[in-house]
Amino acid sequence: MPRSDDGRAGLGGPRRGNQVDVVAVGNAIVDVLAHTPEDVITQQALVKGTMRLVEADEAERLYAAMGPGTEMSGGAAANTAVGVALLGGTAHFVGKVADDQLGKVFTHDIRAVGVGFDVPPAGSGSTGRCLVMVTPDAQRTMSTSLGVAGDLGPEDLDEELLRSAEWVFLEGYFWDPPRARAALIESARVAAAVAFSLSDPLLVGRHHEEIWDFCEAHVDLLFGNEDEVLALGGTDDLAEAIGKVRQLCETVVVTRSEKGSLVASSDGDVEVPAAAVSDVVDTTGAGDLYAAGFLAGRCRGLDARGCARLGGEAAAAVIAQIGARPDSSVSPFSRQ
Repeated sequence: MPRSDDGRAGLGGPRRGNQVDVVAVGNAIVDVLAHTPEDVITQQALVKGTMRLVEADEAERLYAAMGPGTEMSGGAAANTAVGVALLGGTAHFVGKVADDQLGKVFTHDIRAVGVGFDVPPAGSGSTGRCLVMVTPDAQRTMSTSLGVAGDLGPEDLDEELLRSAEWVFLEGYFWDPPRARAALIESARVAAAVAFSLSDPLLVGRHHEEIWDFCEAHVDLLFGNEDEVLALGGTDDLAEAIGKVRQLCETVVVTRSEKGSLVASSDGDVEVPAAAVSDVVDTTGAGDLYAAGFLAGRCRGLDARGCARLGGEAAAAVIAQIGARPDSSVSPFSRQ
């Protein structure tokens, strides 16, 4: 059942005066985008328009075949931390990079927007990367190597930092690698309040019982899209799924793309329409920035509707551009 510690009774409750609004724990990933001729896709035996996980050695081979690329830092929890900082909050990211070129890119990018990032780089291995080959027809073919991202372990955690946070935000993608999962569980154990993103319905299906138990024991605020919440609830009826999941967590947030979002909380159940978007360019990072807006709103003492509205505005801003990191010159980030 949901925990009932002080300061968590309702989205509009008073802040506890913690040193950091949000500490986000997850994969440190750099997206590498390159315009690529069709024949390279064929030569590398890739299926155009798909995404797959690859091992580090294959990632190195594909990276060499891509030619000049543009690096854009990513990773779900890292994107959320960046969003919180650009919305005027204080944020810290916990993740692992290697001491290589992409690790330096990731470290520079996240610190440049004011997010704390202190985990020492790994002495060997490679930084997690998503290689994006863009063919002349604008199709994106993606190959992702987690590299050392999944090697973050409990010994890499700063318990004082975690305890200092208003919220510790954890990404579900961290559930697959055993060491990362141990770090995730330990982070939740010491945190004052835990927000958790389900991340992927297939991941929920693979680890259903363990994730259910984890949510029941540790999670105060749960984020998921419709498919993810249906997978956790074990039903194809959304209302029934929310009812089941609501037994686990104080607050359940369901994102529904163009339909907006639903929030079930101690403030009552609210439905908020999606923010207007003139042109959807790239939906990458929409859920990450929604979580950033919602958490930033909660740290400001907004009620459920206000948090959902800010989350929707943040998501709308990022899908109107290329990449998962928001442009600080556009609303709602420009108002901070």
